[in-house]
Amino acid sequence: MITPRHLRNAPITEAIIDFRVKGTAGFKVEQFRGLTEALKSELPLVEERFSFEGGFSIECGKSVKPFASEGELNGYWFKSSDALNIAQFRRDGFTFSRLKPYTSWEEVFPQAWKLWEAYRHTGAAEFVTRVAVRFINRLPIPASMMDLGAYLTAPPRAPEGISGEIASFLTRLVLNAQNQGLTANITQALESRIDPKSLVIILDIDAYKQLEELDTGDLSIPHIFESLHELKNVIFFSSITEETARLCQ
Repeated sequence: MITPRHLRNAPITEAIIDFRVKGTAGFKVEQFRGLTEALKSELPLVEERFSFEGGFSIECGKSVKPFASEGELNGYWFKSSDALNIAQFRRDGFTFSRLKPYTSWEEVFPQAWKLWEAYRHTGAAEFVTRVAVRFINRLPIPASMMDLGAYLTAPPRAPEGISGEIASFLTRLVLNAQNQGLTANITQALESRIDPKSLVIILDIDAYKQLEELDTGDLSIPHIFESLHELKNVIFFSSITEETARLCQ
């Protein structure tokens, strides 16, 4: 693993801090709207979010007319005026996203925690069932350098004896961290080329922990997030080479 350090041009396009919950019986999603006044100084933009269901069936070999249910209000998105900070207040949980440019964990996590406190004080959640951090990275590399091994420590490789350039790839690894009870989904992919002079590798790291009905105010939750963030960092710096880190400095 290369030496972990702050990257001035961090390749993070979205950093996500996520809580999944068991909802409180009888809670009305419309109650989230009551947070508008309290959040308007930092998240003045508010959007309603709806969920839809649809489908079709086949009878006697013939398709039946598709159906779609009316949209059900599932929650609210509160956004900063520049739309870089997004807080999702939903029936099934709370999610905070920071879009590019990413600042630092020390700045982003306290923002997310403050908003989570606002969420839990609405009474929407009975328990926390899962917490997660997800970091989506876009790693630009020169188009002339098609040796992916120069940028990734676990790159895809063509079968032995086959020559040619890799035009596309998608790999996904699920890792259970030993003795921590943490899990990480690690996805690597080659983004469709837009600029002929460069390629973009997606490195998507989703680290999470399943919980057994943890109280929403449990003091261990911030420590779990710290462990998830540390695991994410280890995975990131173990996945890239020094050359990739240099491109992000």
